[in-house]
Amino acid sequence: MKEIVQAALRPEAGPQDFAALAVPESYRAAVLLKEEQDMFRGMASADKDPSKSLHVREVPTPAVEAGEVLVAVMASSVNYNTVWSSIFEPLPTFGFLERYGRSGPSGARHDLPYHVLGSDLSGIVLRTGPGVRKWRPGDRVVAHCLSVELESADGHDDTMLDPEQRIWGFETNFGGLAELALVKANQLMPKPAHLTWEEAACSGLVNSTAYRQLVSRNGAAMKQGDNVLIWGAGGGLGSYATQYALAGGAFPICVVSSPQKARLCRAMGAEAIIDRSERGYRFWKDERHQDPREWKRLGSDIRELTGGEDADIVFEHPGRETFGASVFVARRGGSVVTCASTSGFEHQFDNRYLWMSLKRIIGSHFANYREAWEANRLIAKGRIHPTLSTVFPLERTGEAVREVQLNRHIGKVGILGLAPHEGLGVEDGVLRERHLPAINRFRTQAL
Repeated sequence: MKEIVQAALRPEAGPQDFAALAVPESYRAAVLLKEEQDMFRGMASADKDPSKSLHVREVPTPAVEAGEVLVAVMASSVNYNTVWSSIFEPLPTFGFLERYGRSGPSGARHDLPYHVLGSDLSGIVLRTGPGVRKWRPGDRVVAHCLSVELESADGHDDTMLDPEQRIWGFETNFGGLAELALVKANQLMPKPAHLTWEEAACSGLVNSTAYRQLVSRNGAAMKQGDNVLIWGAGGGLGSYATQYALAGGAFPICVVSSPQKARLCRAMGAEAIIDRSERGYRFWKDERHQDPREWKRLGSDIRELTGGEDADIVFEHPGRETFGASVFVARRGGSVVTCASTSGFEHQFDNRYLWMSLKRIIGSHFANYREAWEANRLIAKGRIHPTLSTVFPLERTGEAVREVQLNRHIGKVGILGLAPHEGLGVEDGVLRERHLPAINRFRTQAL
């Protein structure tokens, strides 16, 4: 790995230099072990500690097949799917790998007794497989996490509808929380040249997800003037949703869980902020019954911030804890666009407020190829900025995932792969100087 790192630190290193490097027989990665998938059985979710299930160890380097690319990972980041994987909820991800393994010889490589996690990366192309024409060794890249086969017509208009659609590093092996990663060539996108490796790595999944949920015609199709209620606006996904609302001429109402996260939203330019820790909402009376009076209190707080208007769009991802309230507070004819469900997948809501007020629930999952590219293009142009807070070394991936699980993070949590330290990888210093105040503003508030 030393030679790869040395080449990565030389800006003049070109395709021939990287093509000449030997591919290591093994590499370090954050993995789950199949033999431990029952280790948390019977425990409450909050007591399941990813630092106990995630191990950083050497694993064999996979062969690069047709249409694939081996990437030297300079940095990655933590997403909530890694939390789910590492606590084996709602079920162990080894079932995904077994199912992929039954698809044929290429998929069978993923069905292993260990699972390399991670759905983000920034890095350098090391090897390309047969048939790859767009990318070559030495290219600086980021990856989106959509892995599809595209053999079915179902996915030709929207690749997220392909029946063989999978999330790389969650439903496949060889993910980005590692020193090397194996991706399909069509997952790769150009690395934003003004960002460091860790900044570039933190946006892929959440930025694309927020784009599809809010901007795309496949999501809420947000327009100028819309009031957008954003749950978890100071977190990884919500901080990008807040930026899209602001950039698109909408009015974000940011729901956060601490004064520190409120400061991050203000740094992004948001004015309307609801601090749940201050307001003390209790949407559930007990495990089985919700409290509509609390929904009404939230609705009143929203109207106070909007001049008497309800939310046109509710950006929903906490799930069980908030979904009943989300359906209630959306305006007549409004939309609740939902993904993830980090507080629980079994939603309950009063259908009278949906059906009789002509509201819509829109399911959204990551982004298709075009949406991912458009979202990355906005990052590359400096219209949307990374919301990176903390960066951990690869050895402390389990600790980093635990921080996200317990919601002790702000914005995104990065992981260094082969990058020896933070601050490396900037190629366009002029563009960086132009956008450095915004980048630093987010990072300073997050810290």
